[in-house]
Amino acid sequence: MDENPVITTDRLTLRRFTLDDADFLFGIFSRPEVARWSGSGTPMERREEAVERIRRQPERAGDHPACGVFAVEANGQLVGMALLVPIPASAGRESEGEVEIGWHLHPDAWGNGYATEAGRALVERGFAAGFPALYAVTDPDNVRSQAVCRRLGMTDLGLRDDWYDRTLRAFRLDNPGLAGDQ
Repeated sequence: MDENPVITTDRLTLRRFTLDDADFLFGIFSRPEVARWSGSGTPMERREEAVERIRRQPERAGDHPACGVFAVEANGQLVGMALLVPIPASAGRESEGEVEIGWHLHPDAWGNGYATEAGRALVERGFAAGFPALYAVTDPDNVRSQAVCRRLGMTDLGLRDDWYDRTLRAFRLDNPGLAGDQ
């Protein structure tokens, strides 16, 4: 696996973030309608928070070369981010090495199918890397993201508290290439 990938789809380019993307990242996560679905749910207040988030992305991606946090571009313009990362287990629970896919798009890009297209590209990447399954977790009220999970063919696991020390609606997609090996 390429450790500094550029992933292309019909309409999108996914690439690693650079510090030059900090204004865009701040612009997304300073918006309450985006921030409410991510992390603490609190909008970023300072650009430096975006810079720090970009600097922490290699650690967040972990050691597997298929994993990463990716800037998503459409028509040469940044429209969001997508991720393929180890999912942190909740306190008191052992990590079983689960890998998460996720997405956050600028509201101006909502409704164009970009999250689904980026998600499909990361599913393909994750399964090519041999991950037995991929997980997505959403706020229980985030019906837009849940719809993306369903379009990706993910199974709704219901409300779970296995990850992030929160109750989230979880989804799983098994790698069909490993179906006989599980």
